Amino acid sequence: MVAHLLRLKLTLLRNSLRRSPWQLVGLGIGALYALGIVGLGVAGLLLLRQADVATAQTVVVLGGAAAVLGWAVIPIVASAADMTLDPARFTTFAVPMPQLLAGLALAGLIGIPGAATTLVALATVGTWSRGFLAAAGALAGAVLGVLTCVVLSKVVTAGTVSLASSRRFKDVSAVAFLIPLVLMGPIVAGVARGIAGNAEFVTELARVLEWTPAGAAWALGGELAAGHFGPAALKLLIAAATLAALALCWKFLLQRALVTPPYAGTAKKKASGLGLFALVPATPTGAIVARSLSYWLRDPRYAGALVVVPLLPVLLFFQASQTGFYGILLFVGPLTAFLLAWSIASDVSYDSTAFALHVSAGVRGLHDRLGRAVACLVFALPVVLAFSVLPMFFTGDWSLLPGILGLALGVLFTGLGLSSVVSARYTVPVPLPGDSPFKKPPGNVAQTLAVQFGGMAVLLLLVSPELALVALQLAGGSAVPGWICLLLGPVLGFALFIAGVRLGGKWFDSRTPELLAQLAVNR
Repeated sequence: MVAHLLRLKLTLLRNSLRRSPWQLVGLGIGALYALGIVGLGVAGLLLLRQADVATAQTVVVLGGAAAVLGWAVIPIVASAADMTLDPARFTTFAVPMPQLLAGLALAGLIGIPGAATTLVALATVGTWSRGFLAAAGALAGAVLGVLTCVVLSKVVTAGTVSLASSRRFKDVSAVAFLIPLVLMGPIVAGVARGIAGNAEFVTELARVLEWTPAGAAWALGGELAAGHFGPAALKLLIAAATLAALALCWKFLLQRALVTPPYAGTAKKKASGLGLFALVPATPTGAIVARSLSYWLRDPRYAGALVVVPLLPVLLFFQASQTGFYGILLFVGPLTAFLLAWSIASDVSYDSTAFALHVSAGVRGLHDRLGRAVACLVFALPVVLAFSVLPMFFTGDWSLLPGILGLALGVLFTGLGLSSVVSARYTVPVPLPGDSPFKKPPGNVAQTLAVQFGGMAVLLLLVSPELALVALQLAGGSAVPGWICLLLGPVLGFALFIAGVRLGGKWFDSRTPELLAQLAVNR
């Protein structure tokens, strides 16, 4: 039965790759990226063989504990990423529980995350290949550590299955996960500075983690290499007991989930009022504006773009504090304008099959393009204006405000016009409604990259006059180019906005059936 489950996992993986050749390309790109990280990890662990036992022990234990933490946290926000062997699918099959547990656990190793973790864990055998006992202990610790990671992820997934069935929980957790992801650079830099300034604390932290379930398995090789047989036996007992306890917990949660699967329905709430539709004119364009704003407020795929916006000044301020060049803060407004304007380039793709409502209702392309763009302008315009003015309080050079403001408005209006054309001409594979924003569906990766980077290049070309004026002001110091940019940016940007909406509307009218057909394929 265990072998059958593994074959089933491999078959499902192989069939998913056969669905589209570009899915295979995407997997290859992900595998190459993971291979690079694994290569660095393996090389580092092999180089640790030349280091002293204490240093190698600290690095291995901290890295192993971090891996355990990652396997515990990521399933909470990415539980929808791979449901090929969802336990709920086995509810009607009389699969013995021991075989089901073993099969699902080993199947968790099939895939890029499982393979990468296994390879890096096995590289610790090279770190401790200073003797037979140390290498054997490292091998046992690697096996126990990897199995602990996999089983812990299953426990977390099974334990949060009732929460994961709630769309509100999935939406909030997915968006919240973006915050540390976006701030990863400052976080890593801060941790690195803390480690460099307090190496003793790091060593003590590793010594504490060695006696916890997170680090006991990873400490076996180091203890045997140092000749500490008593502590090694105790840590082996802790690691084995941890794995056994997690397995029992997973068994209990799985039995409960198979007998009483979570209810994914939602309580009926009494509708009251028209919501955003009561705030807009009773016109086709107004209806599209209200509908788009509802998506921006309630759909986590859109909310992810909004979360990045307030974090952008934090990232640029961190970069400025590292380099001492605070002039980079001046471009917070233009960068924000670019992010928000380009975010609607995949608007039709995010509609998925709900786009059929536009087709059946006979929505004109001009109304659709204008409504989506205006909905983005409702919050993008005040944010861009604020982010263009606030950096001046840090730099103190208010003479640059007209040029920066003109550039930001030019990028915003031009970008919205270009996005209105792109989304009417191309659809790209995006997460489906209700899916995690991190889920990458199969599709034409090459076309997606071409559309994204090609559109960005065209946008850069369209705003080149504003960029040239700002560069001229920064180079010459005269305020005249900045004032010219303040006039040219909104005027040229608004003209390109109107042209983009009209052209996008014409393409929308002529390609509506093709767009709906492409969206159905992307499912």
